[in-house]
Amino acid sequence: MGMPHVTVGHGSRGNPIYQVGGKSFVFFRNPRPDAVDPATGERYPDVVVFWVASESDKQALIQDQASPFFTTPHFDGHPSVLVRGSRIGELTARELAEVIQDAWLSRASSVRAAAWLDAQSKQ
Repeated sequence: MGMPHVTVGHGSRGNPIYQVGGKSFVFFRNPRPDAVDPATGERYPDVVVFWVASESDKQALIQDQASPFFTTPHFDGHPSVLVRGSRIGELTARELAEVIQDAWLSRASSVRAAAWLDAQSKQ
């Protein structure tokens, strides 16, 4: 909510969907069959989706096996990465802020993105 022009909608189960200009940039998924615990087969109940600017940005986040970010075949070709809420603590506050800011920038209008970037450069 610290980014400008953000609204919060809610999914079918009340899960928050953060949007800018009517476009989602972060949302909390319902448990789905494409994201499951390999040991138990149970669906992950805590998957968060973050939009990214490009496939190369996506690959940069998911290529390290130790990273909390991942994807599934369902998201092949989709500009987003997934992370389990239970693993968010593996990111520093700064890293998490950067991922959220980048997600916002990837979905904000060019005018809004330019204004925000300009304001950040003056701080």
